[in-house]
Amino acid sequence: MGLGSFIKKQFIDVLQWNEEVDGVLAWRYPMQDQEIQNGGVLVVRESQMAVFVNEGQIADVFGPGTHKLTTQTLPVLTNLKNWDKLFDSPFKSDVYYFSTRVQTGRKWGTQQPITIRDKDFDMVRVRAFGMYSYRVADPRLFFKEISGTREAYTRDEVEDQLRGILMATMASSLGSAQVPFLDMAANQALMAQQVKGDLAAAFGRYGIGLDEFNVASVSLPEELQAALDERISAGMKGGMSADKMAGFTKYQVASAIPMAAQNEGGMAGIGVGLGAGVQLGQVMGQALGATLAPQAAAAPAAPAEDSIEARLEKLKGLLDKGLISATDYDSTKAELLKKLIG
Repeated sequence: MGLGSFIKKQFIDVLQWNEEVDGVLAWRYPMQDQEIQNGGVLVVRESQMAVFVNEGQIADVFGPGTHKLTTQTLPVLTNLKNWDKLFDSPFKSDVYYFSTRVQTGRKWGTQQPITIRDKDFDMVRVRAFGMYSYRVADPRLFFKEISGTREAYTRDEVEDQLRGILMATMASSLGSAQVPFLDMAANQALMAQQVKGDLAAAFGRYGIGLDEFNVASVSLPEELQAALDERISAGMKGGMSADKMAGFTKYQVASAIPMAAQNEGGMAGIGVGLGAGVQLGQVMGQALGATLAPQAAAAPAAPAEDSIEARLEKLKGLLDKGLISATDYDSTKAELLKKLIG
């Protein structure tokens, strides 16, 4: 090599990533015709990791810190290139940076309803929405399975893939857990708990760590609610037994819960929706009692719903006054709802 060619050759003394653009999870350092100076410095900031790739093969991974690049600090890369320990020339290798910061406040939702078996309604199609957060936990796996050799890989791109994984995992988790829809609607934390463990394992196969996962609302599709209305109406025309009346009340409660979840205040307003559902069931029962006197006379008084509703209202009042904690309120409310809806 002539002196002029050597002078023109460019060397990289310091490698670093300032993350100028938000939402980038993987970024390839722009090498072009440059070479890394043996003894150069690699800067990896907190919430970052750097991966050296030589001829398509991952050689070394560096965590946060300032690393001097020598044959001692690049042992795997040194071995791949068959360098002698005294080899002191520059080298060329692709360097990828990965952001390991937690990506918070990411929204998820079921674009299409998920069909699950249900002990109360046989088969139901459920819609659900919520939030989750995640981070790149294993750059090796993330590089191999998702980001690859692209110049940059963004949060939006990875979430396009995570969305499919999330929906498939949720359908599998809820199907195998056999949690009734009424229980899921009354306690979104139960639904989130059923899904989170399986979802974390699914994300982990791609080098992604699931940080948080929650369910904000659960509801039935409008067409399914309409079909259930028709079924209830048909049952009313032929007379309604005590069992049918109980089923009708359950349906009203199930319909009220997701509406309350969508209102301002979220599930904190569940008492209003629940009360509306129970009251409507009571009105229907009274109307049927007036027209079907023999059945009404034979049916024993059942004030259990009134008692539980009153207890729910009292419980909500204690919470509003700060006399009980939110944890005590949630646990007691869940017990009362199970007694109410069976």
